[in-house]
Amino acid sequence: MPLIPEEPQIHESAQGPSATPASSRVAPTPRPVPGPRPAAPSRPGRPGPLRPTAPAQRTPRDVAVAKPGPSGPAVPASSDTAVATPQIQLIPASAEGALDAAEEAVDLLLESGRAPGDVLVITTGEPHPWAAHELSFGEASYWAQHDARDDVFYADAAVAGRAASRPVVVVAVNGGSAAVATTALPLALGRAGTLLIVCGDPQQINSVLGAGV
Repeated sequence: MPLIPEEPQIHESAQGPSATPASSRVAPTPRPVPGPRPAAPSRPGRPGPLRPTAPAQRTPRDVAVAKPGPSGPAVPASSDTAVATPQIQLIPASAEGALDAAEEAVDLLLESGRAPGDVLVITTGEPHPWAAHELSFGEASYWAQHDARDDVFYADAAVAGRAASRPVVVVAVNGGSAAVATTALPLALGRAGTLLIVCGDPQQINSVLGAGV
């Protein structure tokens, strides 16, 4: 029988790197996910990192009752808490036209968004027709509307001292003696929170209110 030549045998030791079986290869290991880092040691003189802790439950015994300490010297109020001086606006008008000028000022205030209850009108001469009408029903009804603060309130200078402060005060210098105006204008200034409008003779108003006008 003819002899079949034997195939040369290749030993594993003679195989190159490419002959390594796939099963024996080592798969690359993914990088580990970094966990929480240990807290860094605190530096001398500096506190270490603070960790939030759950608030401890306090019993009524643990709550200390604050006791007033000894009173110290009085601290003057800062300028932020000081009461601001209201702005003053002067509308030149004669005694006969002062009431009409005051009415126009009130209309402008309401049109600009000012609430009716923010406005107080004081007259030095003849009372406003609204005040005269309401007083015909008695003073109790008249002052009840003042206390309600839901509408413009009109007051004569003689009773204006009873009126409470409002953000805006309008004064109509529509007559009356000089003494009435001298008393009514400073009173109106003290009742005005942010704005005082004076309708009348500029010379007379300046002589009473001074450089503030």
